[in-house]
Amino acid sequence: MNTLYEYGGDEFIFVQLSEEMSLESNFAGMAITRKLKEKQLEGILDICPSNASYMVRFDPDVLDPEVLMNELKEIEKTIDPLDVTISSRLVDVPVLFEDPWTHEALMRFRDRHQDPEATDLQYSARINGYTNTDDFIEAITRSPFLVSMIGFVPGLPWCFQMVPREKQIEVPKYVRPRTFTPERAFGFGGAFSVIYPVQGAGGYQLYGIAPAPIYQKEQTLPDFKDSMVFPQQGDIFRYRSITRDEYDHIRGQVEAGTFTYQKKAFTFTPGEVLADLESFSENVLRRLYHD
Repeated sequence: MNTLYEYGGDEFIFVQLSEEMSLESNFAGMAITRKLKEKQLEGILDICPSNASYMVRFDPDVLDPEVLMNELKEIEKTIDPLDVTISSRLVDVPVLFEDPWTHEALMRFRDRHQDPEATDLQYSARINGYTNTDDFIEAITRSPFLVSMIGFVPGLPWCFQMVPREKQIEVPKYVRPRTFTPERAFGFGGAFSVIYPVQGAGGYQLYGIAPAPIYQKEQTLPDFKDSMVFPQQGDIFRYRSITRDEYDHIRGQVEAGTFTYQKKAFTFTPGEVLADLESFSENVLRRLYHD
């Protein structure tokens, strides 16, 4: 892993661990940034982990940039990212696939899409080698996703499926972005799934909609008591396909202020994940729904 260290003006250090996203590079960044946070160095203002990189903001009047740079290099040199215990949550994330709201949105922008004659789901299934959309949806919901970072807009979870590289789903973004995407739309871009926290523009392929928010400014729901943002880096999401009836039921709970995500506390090491991804995924689903 050839790491790139760069200064960003007077207050930032940017560290690129890899040119491409992988579970290995994400786990390394997670381990390094969590170790840095544990050290509680005076002068560090913010630590922002990303998919295959991270950035640190610091006060140069308190913490010498060269001292911090050397500290980051030493952490990377001495830490074993495969042997770090990650405290996480397993989360059941309901999704209504092929819903009317995202369908209406994506059909408005076919002139910006690679295949104007197909829906986003049909196009994505075809280019990933699936003969129909049902099999494609099953591939998405079969294995869990790691929340690899939070960003772009507040609360948006970038999620990377925990499957071998040859089984990764990958799709391009729209040729030109949409000017409208519904709140809570579920989509895919590159190898990442996302749920759009708020209504806005977007370029990811749209497959469905989540009935429950992942960002709530008002913080009225129990899951948002401590933060407006629900996802946390290191969470493990399992997207579960639901019916319209279940969607409407959950929406009713959200509006009544009673909805809570089905979730369980979970700890793991990256070494356990990478040793056998399929067994790890089976264990995640068993723990979430049965244990």
